[in-house]
Amino acid sequence: MPSTAAPDRTAAILVGVNFGAPHFDHELDELGQLAETAGLQPVARLTCNRHAPDAALFVGSGKAEEIRLLAEAEGAQEVLFDQALSPVQQRNLERAIGLPVNDRTLLILEIFAQRARSHEGKLQVELARLQYLSTRLVRRWSHLERQQGGIGGRGGPGETQIELDRRMIGDAIKRTKDRLEKVKRQRQTQRRQRQRQGAFSISLVGYTNAGKSTLFNALVKARAYAADQLFATLDTTTRQLYLGDSQGGGSSVSLSDTVGFIRDLPHGLVEAFEATLHEAADADLLLHVVDAANPAHPEQIDEVQRVLREIGADEVPQLLVFNKLDGLEPARRPHTLQDTLALDGRECTRIFVSARTGEGLPLLRAELAARARAGREAAPWPAPDGQAVAIGHNPG
Repeated sequence: MPSTAAPDRTAAILVGVNFGAPHFDHELDELGQLAETAGLQPVARLTCNRHAPDAALFVGSGKAEEIRLLAEAEGAQEVLFDQALSPVQQRNLERAIGLPVNDRTLLILEIFAQRARSHEGKLQVELARLQYLSTRLVRRWSHLERQQGGIGGRGGPGETQIELDRRMIGDAIKRTKDRLEKVKRQRQTQRRQRQRQGAFSISLVGYTNAGKSTLFNALVKARAYAADQLFATLDTTTRQLYLGDSQGGGSSVSLSDTVGFIRDLPHGLVEAFEATLHEAADADLLLHVVDAANPAHPEQIDEVQRVLREIGADEVPQLLVFNKLDGLEPARRPHTLQDTLALDGRECTRIFVSARTGEGLPLLRAELAARARAGREAAPWPAPDGQAVAIGHNPG
């Protein structure tokens, strides 16, 4: 009997191809979470093994026919691949299956488009979507014609529709880049002001849904949006974290919550979110938040490290925060809440916490206070004329 999706959700078939990756998601759990986050309803899942992608159909003609029959039996309205498809593969699959076919990249872009709230976030997502759609030969960007202010006049004599489409989307990319550049300059000015004030800056990084925003709220008593879902936070939020007289001499540090990372994060998104991700690259300390209750957390740590290298933040000191301690079974609970863990060949301090219950947070705050004190003692402070003067040095 065919599966049925919720009335307001599009029924989707999930497809994953194992090319020999060491950590292939055979259950397609993460793709299913992404689909549900985007408003789709997975009704069936199909995986297969291949040595290499088929140039025309990615999975080959026989498997494409199997997908078509499964979609027909389940009443699916869309097919979703866990890997990135080329424009040709996507078009050929749609012809063979008779349904819209999308890949993981577009799915993540759509989620980002739904979640972006700030002006900068919306611009970043729009740029990434435009760059992705510009490679698709099918006409998937007709929404551009409906944007306020219009895209421009009609094409010149002899200009084909695809040429007009490419020119339209090229113009839209240029305008969006120009607007983002202005926002980037504003953010750089704000960062320079914080640096001149000598504030010790900390950025939360981690795999999506590791609990960064919940931890952020618990530390600074903020009300940043937090939910048990992928990409609940897209826009960077910065607050002052007061460390208390007994821990930090009554001082405070700057704490920023950033967008979560995920496996196969589209490169266009990394580029588009450059201004936001530089919050991590410019930080004095990274709080690398890990979902300790997730069995796949070692692979998630590796993926976060990969993205940090890509944005030039891999040399920033890290403090590992293994969150969701309350989700661990008694047999898996650590004997101590603080130890060390090797990370890219370096020993990093690791602290186990539960942002939800508060367990381990006093230990984390004490460690942050110690790091901030050490940072202030080691760093120069700005003299009135703007020149750096080492702490303890008498300029007179």
